[in-house]
Amino acid sequence: MTSTLTEDTITNALKQVSVEGSVIDLIAMGLVSGVVIKDGNVGFSLEVDPEDAEAIQPLRLAAEIAVMAIPGVLSATAILTAHKKTSPDTAPSTGGQPSTGGQGVMHQPATHVIAVASGKGGVGKSTTAINLALAIKDLGMTVGILDADIYGPSLPRLTGITKKPTTEGSKLVPLEAYGMKVMSIGFLMEEDAPTIWRGPMVMSALEQMLKDVLWGDLDVLIIDMPPGTGDAQLTLCQRAKLAGAVIVSTPQDLALIDARKGLNMFVKVGVPVLGIVENMSYFICPSCGETAHIFGHGGAKDTAEKLGVPFLGNVPLEMDIRATSDAGTPIVATKPNSPHVKAYRDIAKKVVDGLAGAERAAPKITIN
Repeated sequence: MTSTLTEDTITNALKQVSVEGSVIDLIAMGLVSGVVIKDGNVGFSLEVDPEDAEAIQPLRLAAEIAVMAIPGVLSATAILTAHKKTSPDTAPSTGGQPSTGGQGVMHQPATHVIAVASGKGGVGKSTTAINLALAIKDLGMTVGILDADIYGPSLPRLTGITKKPTTEGSKLVPLEAYGMKVMSIGFLMEEDAPTIWRGPMVMSALEQMLKDVLWGDLDVLIIDMPPGTGDAQLTLCQRAKLAGAVIVSTPQDLALIDARKGLNMFVKVGVPVLGIVENMSYFICPSCGETAHIFGHGGAKDTAEKLGVPFLGNVPLEMDIRATSDAGTPIVATKPNSPHVKAYRDIAKKVVDGLAGAERAAPKITIN
């Protein structure tokens, strides 16, 4: 019965993993983390050095077999998360299998990783992220965009992509849209399918999409962050080695309260804040031409000044921006001569200028 399954049951099995006649205690070696049990389905992470990812496959398979042997287990999935060896002298032996130690990173030298974030949902963060990415691409840079919102992915709808990514070896091949490389959990599941995952599974999925993807040589990787300031956001801050963050907010006070929380999170984890964007800043009536400040106006600029961070610009509440986003044809790519595109291009220029001297390259984390 699945009700008898506990984390202790799983870890006890992982203390006696048989590989080529040898019994290996993965728990004593400190390789196991993030055990998740749901309706008889078990997931867990094995922390390995990225250089050992291929050689460790027999150990991963043996670990899954050991867990599958437990009565009541319907499936077992071991995910490899990369941690670098401490030193040859202190790394534990696995009886011929690769050994691992403390956490570390491998760097991908030329990539600036930029988070586009908000303290709350509904402020147009994802629309801002993809149009910002396209505007940076138009500056002559090679760009990728990662949709890191596991529970509410937007990139499939924003790009109009419905196909699934392919694999090359143990890596995912990113899809392409409008000259950019793109990846989202939404490409791997149906649009209406809910993501019912606990924290460790979300963390593993984020790491996989970030580092087990053949991004290639990018100048900039935009991460469309999930809203809020929880575990997922902190994991991305720590693992992606962000070059900077862009905060998106509407002008109203309620949105700005949450935007300040998001901004302060980046400050506390040492990520440079490249600036604040005021989205839905104003509305120009298509009939009479009058400007209306539906959500207020100037709040983001005032907040930026008070907090001592750059104000990147205003983006209007505009039907063309909304319609092109819903259609999977973002306005910067498909209506480059639109007057509203200038706002995104001005913001992109300020963001790129803000990266000067702040290069912090992304780590390379391997997950299989």
